[in-house]
Amino acid sequence: MNDSDRGAGRPARPRRADARRNEKTLLDAAAAVFVASGVDAPVRDIAAKAGVGTATIYRHFPTRADLIIAVYRHQVEACAEAGPALLETSATPYAALEQWIGLFVDFLVTKHGLAAVLRSDDAGFDALHAYFLDRLVPVCTRLLDAAAAAGEIRSDIPAIALMRGVGNLCIGAENDPHYDARRLAGLLIAGLRLPSVTRAE
Repeated sequence: MNDSDRGAGRPARPRRADARRNEKTLLDAAAAVFVASGVDAPVRDIAAKAGVGTATIYRHFPTRADLIIAVYRHQVEACAEAGPALLETSATPYAALEQWIGLFVDFLVTKHGLAAVLRSDDAGFDALHAYFLDRLVPVCTRLLDAAAAAGEIRSDIPAIALMRGVGNLCIGAENDPHYDARRLAGLLIAGLRLPSVTRAE
C-alpha cells in the first residue's frame, strides 16, 4: 500500500464516529417523542426533534419497529452505563440507587409500546427481554449491594424483585399525565431504608 492509499483511508474513522453521534441524536429524539406522544407518534415529529429530514430517519430505520427496537436497546445501554457512573459521582450509594431508579422509570414508560409493535414476533420480543435482563439486573444488583454494604438499606431484596415492583408501578403511566410513576417508585425505594438511617436524618 502506498502513502496515497493510506491517506485515502484515514477519513473513514471520523465518518464512523459522526455516524454514531448522528444515530444517538436520532435515538434520543425518538425516545423523547415516544415519552411525550407514544410510539405511534409521526416520524416527522421525531425528525423535527432531531433537526433532520424524515428521509434521514427512514435511511437509518426503514420501519417503525426498527426504530423502536433501536430506541429500546439504546436506552437499555444508557441505563446500564448510568449505574456505575452514579455510584462514582453520587454522595451515597443510596442516592445513586434513587437516581438510577428514576432513570429506569423513564425507560419503562418509553418501553411500554414495544410489545404492541412486536406482538407478531414473539421470538424477537423474547430476545429483547432477555437482553434487558442481562444488562440491567447486574447493574441494579450492584447498586443494591453498595447501598446495603453502606448500611443504608436492607439487604434481602433481590434486584429482579425490585425491578418488577417498579415496573408494575409504571403500568398505565403513559396514558395518564397525572400519574407520577417516578414519585411512587421513589416511595418504594424509600421503603428499603433501614429504620436507623431514617431516624438519623
